[in-house]
Amino acid sequence: MSSNQICVADLFQQKPAPWGLRGDPHLWQEMATYFAETPLPSTAAQLEQLLTAAFETLTGQPITTETHVRVDRFPRSGMSGGMVSPTFWRETAVPLLLTRYEKIQANW
Repeated sequence: MSSNQICVADLFQQKPAPWGLRGDPHLWQEMATYFAETPLPSTAAQLEQLLTAAFETLTGQPITTETHVRVDRFPRSGMSGGMVSPTFWRETAVPLLLTRYEKIQANW
């Protein structure tokens, strides 16, 4: 990969606030690592597919799940420790990442 190529992981550099549940920052970091070598796709729809597939790969549940998802490898302190919010990812994180993608595409 060339040094000037933008990767999907670059979209994760600035963290959102607030988070959904205590596990969401851990999943955010895992996704950044997961996409470290993945070039930006040509379309927002392809990016959304990548993000939803990664959510399922890393949590074991689809992003459409209506209940919180426990991820045993994440720290479990606090009431929502180890829990990820699919709602946060559907309604906040993925739209934020798509907006960042659109800004990058507009500057190319």
